[in-house]
Amino acid sequence: MAFQLPDLPYGYGDLEKSIDAQTMELHHTKHHNTYVTKLNDAIKDSEWDDKSIDEIMANISKLPTAVRNNGGGHYNHDLFWKLMSPNGGGKPSGALADDIASTFGSFDDFVEKFNNAALTRFGSGWAWLIVDGNGKLQVTSTPNQDNPVMDIAEVKGSPILGLDVWEHAYYLRYQNRRPDYVNAFWDVVNWDEVVKRYNAAK
Repeated sequence: MAFQLPDLPYGYGDLEKSIDAQTMELHHTKHHNTYVTKLNDAIKDSEWDDKSIDEIMANISKLPTAVRNNGGGHYNHDLFWKLMSPNGGGKPSGALADDIASTFGSFDDFVEKFNNAALTRFGSGWAWLIVDGNGKLQVTSTPNQDNPVMDIAEVKGSPILGLDVWEHAYYLRYQNRRPDYVNAFWDVVNWDEVVKRYNAAK
């Protein structure tokens, strides 16, 4: 069963306060769609063409670079769209809020650490908040389209929040001002989805 480009859970212009509609449309219909197409081409007629994206990520060391790059691109973007919402922003509550405070000191300290991971990722990549194998929260980052689910990841875990810091994610509005994009991201974070993923990972 070939992978398909998922629909966005909102319109291209609905995150306008943080990400412009043209960037969202190009990011979804061009970049993400290309990852899906090339992933399908890379696994066609192989033992992996009926496996889930999670199975592929967990065994990525056994697969060609084209699967790592494009499979990661599909996994990461499929997650990324869900982690944003027109009604997002603010702060989490409940167990996640408590865990963030106990792990990082405060919510603001967590945001600073996450932002630093996003800003110090050289070139293209992602910043992540994960639940690691010991059930602990960690902030980490990965290059290119790698992610913490891959068996080759330096820091492994279940991603509950991720930010795309490839230039194509922000260049039309923010040009080279990655810090402005990273700061604007917090206004659209879908904490309901983050909490749901946190609870599942725990």
